[in-house]
Amino acid sequence: MMDGSDLNSPCGQRVAASFNRQGMMLHLDARLLRALPGEVEVALPFSDKVSQQQGNFHGGVIGALADIAGGYAGLTMLEEGAEVVTVEYKINFLSSLQGGELRATGKVTKAGKRIIVTTAEVVHIDAQGERTACAVMQQTLVPVAKKY
Repeated sequence: MMDGSDLNSPCGQRVAASFNRQGMMLHLDARLLRALPGEVEVALPFSDKVSQQQGNFHGGVIGALADIAGGYAGLTMLEEGAEVVTVEYKINFLSSLQGGELRATGKVTKAGKRIIVTTAEVVHIDAQGERTACAVMQQTLVPVAKKY
């Protein structure tokens, strides 16, 4: 699902078309919020689908959201006909919370021809709008040919 007017730009439309093919993100009710050259923001509401045994957001979900935000930020730097795959990421979990939603903002650090390095920051936003840092990630992507 998409929110925001900047998704009507060519960059936004390209990211949205790929994002809407992400079965897991759609299953978890994630939303694409912004897509600008070198920066993408996604949101994920809290639900039973994304919780762990203690009722907080699951670390795997936090990592997946950061991976998606960073990956799509990297995609915005490539020419049409290319996609990206993640070859590695390192994530630090800063807090584990429940309720509200997560927001992950991915940013390109360096876009080369063979590898792209990105970062992502994940924040939790509670019902009162209070923001808490949740995770930080660094990621390496490799451009690949688009096959769809």
